[in-house]
Amino acid sequence: MFGAIGSLLGETTKELSMSPSPRYHNTGRDSFLGEWAYQRLVQRHPNHFLVVLNRLFDWDSKSDEMIQMYQGHGRIGRPPYNPVLIYKMLFLSYLYNVSERAMEQLADEHLMVKWFLGLAVDEPAPDHSTLTAFKRRVLRGDNWRLLQKVFDDMLRQCLEYGLQFGELQVLDSVHTEANVNNQKDRDRQDRGGSSRDPEARVVNKGKRQMVQADGQRTTQEMRYRGYKTHTAVNAATGLVTSLVAALGNTADNEAFPALRAHDRALGLPVHAYGGDKAYDDTDIHERLAQEGLDTAITLTRQRTAKKDANKGRWLDLVADPTYQFRVKQRYRVEQPYGIAKQGHGFERCRYLGLARYRLQAFWTFTVVNAKRMIKLLTGVTFRPQAKGRKAEHLKPVLAATSWA
Repeated sequence: MFGAIGSLLGETTKELSMSPSPRYHNTGRDSFLGEWAYQRLVQRHPNHFLVVLNRLFDWDSKSDEMIQMYQGHGRIGRPPYNPVLIYKMLFLSYLYNVSERAMEQLADEHLMVKWFLGLAVDEPAPDHSTLTAFKRRVLRGDNWRLLQKVFDDMLRQCLEYGLQFGELQVLDSVHTEANVNNQKDRDRQDRGGSSRDPEARVVNKGKRQMVQADGQRTTQEMRYRGYKTHTAVNAATGLVTSLVAALGNTADNEAFPALRAHDRALGLPVHAYGGDKAYDDTDIHERLAQEGLDTAITLTRQRTAKKDANKGRWLDLVADPTYQFRVKQRYRVEQPYGIAKQGHGFERCRYLGLARYRLQAFWTFTVVNAKRMIKLLTGVTFRPQAKGRKAEHLKPVLAATSWA
């Protein structure tokens, strides 16, 4: 009897303590040392990358969706940090290419970063372990799709702003080496231990001509151990529109159905798909034909040199000036890869396992896209823009509007 009464009282207390809406840790955003203190700073730097990013893309509206990952949904117990704040911190760790520990320090010391995160001047940054806990939540079930939703919504907002996406999508994949010391890993396995990252796969990238110290040429096999991100890139804008994180030995053509389905869901004005010879697959050509889309895929010699009546169609395609022009745009897919690897740490995995690699892929290409979007929309760049022959001359989409 007394146990039943205690249980009833416990449930009643729980109901009384439950907030009708999510409660978040008070970061002092609305205090004197919050927005008011930052006002002059933001006014002095209206073209700072983070200021423009904050004005063009509304991430705060995602908090209601992200808080669903938390036990109690922010209504019971100690108020958590707003999940959007934590998402932004991880985004910035990729933008500035720093570790999560270093990101904690950056968020504690850098005024513009504190403003972007919604932290008052005197408010300490969330501990790096809070970022780890957030990633754990994202890894549960299909929660990673929240990262894809942010990625997709930014593309949709660009369409709403009037950014013109071109008709050609270019396909390719970029590899990322596993966060494993191969020699130590082999020694560990020789002693009967397991691999540090058992999901990482060894992949042959083909052969490359090398010049030795004595001047002699030799052929060296290029291999790596890790993962792949398959992407579709819009040739006109240079934006990554779709991505699929996969094991390193996944064939490029296997990712096409998922990439095409995602592009279709975004409603992009696609007329053709291009790619290297890895995509010269009969199934892909047939899928494109069924949807009324053109192929700009580089054809293998086997397809054009075979001795049968069917090769005439492919010879006509290769001779088509439109096809030839589209094939020359294939280099556009390499540009975001170079930016991701050179500026944002995508040459090496941050984490272990495919599920965690997927998080890295989405955050990395959200960063790469954000930089490109802001440049196309406003002309503002994250780093100083190249000058002279290497400069890219474009008219920002929002140049004639009061976007600021």
